[in-house]
Amino acid sequence: MTSVPPPRVTIKDVAARAGVSKGAVSLAFNHRPGLSEATRNRIFEAARELGWAPNLAARSLSNSRVDVVGLAICRPARLLGLEPFYMEFISGVESVLTERSCSLLLRLVRTLDEEVGLLDSWWRGRQIGGSILVDFRAGDPRVAAVRRLGMPAVAVGHPSLTGGLTSVWTDDATAVTEAVRYLAALGHRRIARVGGAAPLGHTAIRTAAFDEAARTLELAGARQVTTDYSGDAGARATRSLLTDAPTDRPTAIVYDNDIMAVAGLAVVAEMGLSVPDDVSLLAWDDSQLCRLTHPTLSAMSHDVYGFGADAARTLFGLITGEGRPGSHPVPTPVLTPRGSTAPPKV
Repeated sequence: MTSVPPPRVTIKDVAARAGVSKGAVSLAFNHRPGLSEATRNRIFEAARELGWAPNLAARSLSNSRVDVVGLAICRPARLLGLEPFYMEFISGVESVLTERSCSLLLRLVRTLDEEVGLLDSWWRGRQIGGSILVDFRAGDPRVAAVRRLGMPAVAVGHPSLTGGLTSVWTDDATAVTEAVRYLAALGHRRIARVGGAAPLGHTAIRTAAFDEAARTLELAGARQVTTDYSGDAGARATRSLLTDAPTDRPTAIVYDNDIMAVAGLAVVAEMGLSVPDDVSLLAWDDSQLCRLTHPTLSAMSHDVYGFGADAARTLFGLITGEGRPGSHPVPTPVLTPRGSTAPPKV
């Protein structure tokens, strides 16, 4: 017996289900102004219920863009696969793209110059409607490239680094200051920070904030080292810090990401020391890793998933003309104390 295929769902069916006109459905799926957010969401929900999606290939032939957002990341593939931050960030971006039946074009690059060339190719080839830019550096060449191309782009970085591009950012300086003040309030005077890659703008912001907090609190034993964000580098940095004489080694260490903090926890055990009795550890971002260790890791908690979603929504505002160019911060990371921090032993 020959099965009869289900009837093809049309834009008219979606409009009927959502209680709107066919023109409203077209506006929603072309991400054009003229609809309230509630109406737009109702249309997307009706489309999902009916199992309907617009023909993106056909639409790309008639429009100056396709429904794809670009994201290039200048990190080694091996390291990116282990980094909880980017996994959460990309998940947040995808949550918004899914609502709008759009796709993410993700590429790993080796240099910023390679990324500039990639952005040029993507935009001139009408492969993307806009891009999210991450990991800004001082004098970043992507600022001029984006302006030259006229491409909608959202910069994930502090406005001091992003050259006037629309940006979404975290107040890293305030978060670092809170971390240092917390550890100092516990009684720690020798506090170390295991930072990320030195060329990155947010690393420089955190470094300056740490130095300023240490000066303000008169922490003569404060010190910092930079790494590449990997677990191996975090372990080496921790081992180096803890091989100092007991009167000189830090009694508390702040890490720039979770994977380095987890690696540091293993090194402390390897050296016959105890957390938090001999050294307190404080992670950054607060991924699931922080709650799987023993003791659980105190962290500067950050809604990375929400950060990615915010960046994607801001980009769509630029693409559709519904948003205003400009920078805005996302919520600042906040301290979440757990078992890895305590007053130092007297």
